This record gives sequence, C-alpha cells and structure tokens, in this order.
Amino acid sequence: MDDFLVKTQRCRCVPRWRGLGGGSKQIHMKPNNHYNKRLRANANSLRKNMTKAEACLWKYVLRAKMLNGYPFRRQRPIDQYIADFVCLPLKLIIEVDGATHTYGEVAVNDELRQRRLEELGFIVVRFTDEEVLTDISSVRESLLGAIEKIESKT
Repeated sequence: MDDFLVKTQRCRCVPRWRGLGGGSKQIHMKPNNHYNKRLRANANSLRKNMTKAEACLWKYVLRAKMLNGYPFRRQRPIDQYIADFVCLPLKLIIEVDGATHTYGEVAVNDELRQRRLEELGFIVVRFTDEEVLTDISSVRESLLGAIEKIESKT
C-alpha cells in the first residue's frame, strides 16, 4: 500500500502519479465545504448518541451509498452548525427534527440556521421524527425526488 500512496504534509493520501515530487504540479484538494473543526468533539458525541429517528434514517436509507450511490455523512460540522446528515457532492443537508423544533425559540433558530446553510450553497430538507419512524418509505421517496431535482440542475 505504501508503494501505491504517498502521504502529503496534511496526512491525506493521494496517488503517486498525481505529481507530488519536486515538480511544478500542484494537487487541488476538494474544498472543505465550510467544515468547522472546532465542533468536531460535539459532532462525535452526537454521532454516538443519535436519536431513534436519526438511527433509522441512517441504517435504512443513507448509509453505505444506498441512496442512488451518493455518500452521506452523519453529524457533520458546517460553519457554526452541526448538520444531521449531509451529502457533500450534492450539497444536500437532511435535518431530522424532534417535537421541540416546532416551538418558539427553537423554531426561530432552525429558520436562521436553514437560511445560513442555504447562503453557503446547501439545500436543506427537513423531516420530523414521526415521519421517519412511521413512514420511512415516503421519506426515501422524497429524498430521491430531491436528488433528481438537484441532478437536473447540474
């Protein structure tokens, strides 16, 4: 494996043929999509303690590229927020909201959060815990529709 990959200064592995030697070629890494490393510990904690609805959505719909072959990440720090699920190639964020998200200040904060994430170029799709737990097939179909819509724009 070491013969095939060379580690760069940032510990990212890239193929040897990408010109890492002393030449003038530069490697263009993907942008970090507003990743906030200061929220990494919080995101890890949330990943280990997912809600039942989040766990079901992850297990039956999103993990292992089960949704049209797109990779999703759980509890991803983006800007000053932690998104429940994100597909970076599509810039699609999926939020699963519990009962508290419909009341007062929490609902206002969700609106501000969604507006900010959309300003950064992400598309935000929201589902309630109840939708995920009682009708996951409809949630999957909604997500497939959102993906088709995004794909048709590009």
